[in-house]
Amino acid sequence: MKLSLVALGLSLFASSAFSAPSSLALIDVFDLEYANQVEFSEDGKVIYFVRNRMDIKTDRKVGNIWSVNVDSNALEPITSGLHMDYAPVISPDGKRLAFISTRDGSSQIYMKWLTSGAVAKISNLTQSPSGLTWTPDGKQLVFSQFVPAKPKAPVNLPGKPKGAEWAKSPIFIDDVYYRSDGAGYLNPGFYHLFKIDANGGNAQQLTTGDFDHRGKVSFDTEGKVLYFSANRHKNHALKPSNSEIYSLDMKNQSISAVTDREGPDWSPRVSPNGRMLAYIGFDDKRMNYENADIYIRNLESGETKVITDALDRSVEEIQWDNKSRGVYFSYDSHGKTTVAHQPLKGKSKVLTDAVGSVAFGRPYSGGSYDISPRGEVAFTLADPQKPADIALVKRGKPIKLTDLNNDALSNKTLGKVEEIWVKSKHDQLDIQGWIVYPPGFDKSKKYPLVLEIHGGPVANYGPHFSAEAQLFAAKGNVVLYMNPRGSDSYGKAFAQTIHHNYPSNDFDDLMTGVDALLEKGFIDEKRLYVTGGSGGGVLTAWIVGHTNRFAAAVVAKPVINWYSFVLTADYYPFFADYWFPGKPWEHMAHYMKRSPISYVGNVTTPTMLLTGDADYRTPISETEQYYQALKLQGVDTAMVRIPDASHGITARPSNLMNKVAYIQWWFDKHAEK
Repeated sequence: MKLSLVALGLSLFASSAFSAPSSLALIDVFDLEYANQVEFSEDGKVIYFVRNRMDIKTDRKVGNIWSVNVDSNALEPITSGLHMDYAPVISPDGKRLAFISTRDGSSQIYMKWLTSGAVAKISNLTQSPSGLTWTPDGKQLVFSQFVPAKPKAPVNLPGKPKGAEWAKSPIFIDDVYYRSDGAGYLNPGFYHLFKIDANGGNAQQLTTGDFDHRGKVSFDTEGKVLYFSANRHKNHALKPSNSEIYSLDMKNQSISAVTDREGPDWSPRVSPNGRMLAYIGFDDKRMNYENADIYIRNLESGETKVITDALDRSVEEIQWDNKSRGVYFSYDSHGKTTVAHQPLKGKSKVLTDAVGSVAFGRPYSGGSYDISPRGEVAFTLADPQKPADIALVKRGKPIKLTDLNNDALSNKTLGKVEEIWVKSKHDQLDIQGWIVYPPGFDKSKKYPLVLEIHGGPVANYGPHFSAEAQLFAAKGNVVLYMNPRGSDSYGKAFAQTIHHNYPSNDFDDLMTGVDALLEKGFIDEKRLYVTGGSGGGVLTAWIVGHTNRFAAAVVAKPVINWYSFVLTADYYPFFADYWFPGKPWEHMAHYMKRSPISYVGNVTTPTMLLTGDADYRTPISETEQYYQALKLQGVDTAMVRIPDASHGITARPSNLMNKVAYIQWWFDKHAEK
């Protein structure tokens, strides 16, 4: 970190602006830890989880598996080392823990014998495994793995002399999906399901065909039939949201479709009594958002029913209770992640709404949970002052079992986080947000305001720890983050208000929030700043094209031109089919009306752009378009390219530090003296 900041003339800023003894400093990012991937032991006495931390020498996240005793709170390491151990799954008899680890330089399957403490690598795979699942008898594991196909080369040049050094051969591409954010240009091939002996051996492929097979799977009670989700339709590439649930005969590998409808079905779960199959899905209506529901299928009669139709939220992460009487699930509501139980008949019961996000850079909702055989709920705990810990629901209340950041944050004064609701000046729609106050806040003083906008656009912020927001607050800013229309966790209608209509009145929602803080009297109207990433970058660029009230803006990893975005982004069939009424050349006026580039002539706000140069979700060509347009317009602008970074810029801790430091530097540069 020191060398990169010195080279850029920012070391003085980093040390003086962020290193006050009682405030969170940039370098403190490396001290933060968080828990995720919760897994109960078979007797419900121990909770296994992945303990993630940041390694300052390699500038990467590392993770090991730990356990915490539910009665004594005793912490024990299950694995250790400067690598990633993740995806722990307990064996049916509770004696072994399978997991994936990168400890030998590649992702492989490992086994921990919990009685003896022995650990062994049981795979020697050429590709990374995912989705570990035990067979019911505990003798095998099923997982997904990429299977490369032979590269296509329709042309072979003749006449190359032996030993000659010619140019590299051209790369021939004719696949719909040929590059992916975070992975770059893709090798030909597909993901398939495999099985491997739990004591080690060679993995055997279970599925075939030019289709991807990955995600959560489930066995029948005897282990003879495996249920999984895949899109095996002929037009799967251009219709990516039409997956089905399939059954696979483990003896002869024959595959049969269980569901058949227009829309995605995923996350199959066989009931403990073996009679029913639960899964998640929805009818696809080509909208920007739909609520996902829980479906229950009688495996004998084929009768299927929805059991969450009364809930106007989208469900995730389903688990059966041990008596096959209902299903546990999670969902986001008002920026919080909730765990509930839905009986097959009757009303659902909320067990906790304190599930915490594991994306500690920005305050997104989400998290992990598991259910013990006794019906106890273990989960990652939300806390606006700390990254996720492990907690247990006892007598209806969350009881924290770990305190992973006590050493890192106990001597820090963090910004207070306060909920706010406003009525949009556009139509009086209720909009939720949160204020982060700077440490030592004094309401009689005037503070700069940073409006920070979430991505998605269908996503949500909530009362969760945010390193970025706290670092801005530590610099003396009041930070406002909101869930404007189009965010999820408020019901289907709220999310669908931006269908073929984004950006639009979400702008009014955000400005209403800014006005509400100005009315409180402690915001300096001449020091208003705005930033956001991805969908938030879109809205930031939209804002400076529609108002000049902000002193400076930082547009992170944006879409500037929807026409060019749809034709350069990695997941373009989905974007064209769901976010717009048709192909760009068929609806040019619509695309351009919603594109921030169309309003660049209005921009006077000093606007910096910040994007990873390996971003294939919102390609950096979008950033370059806006940068050059702003230069032509004579607007004070700059472009920050994050080397080798994909859409998830902050995957490396120093990139999170650089992101915050550059944004704050730009705001300070344009503060009125």
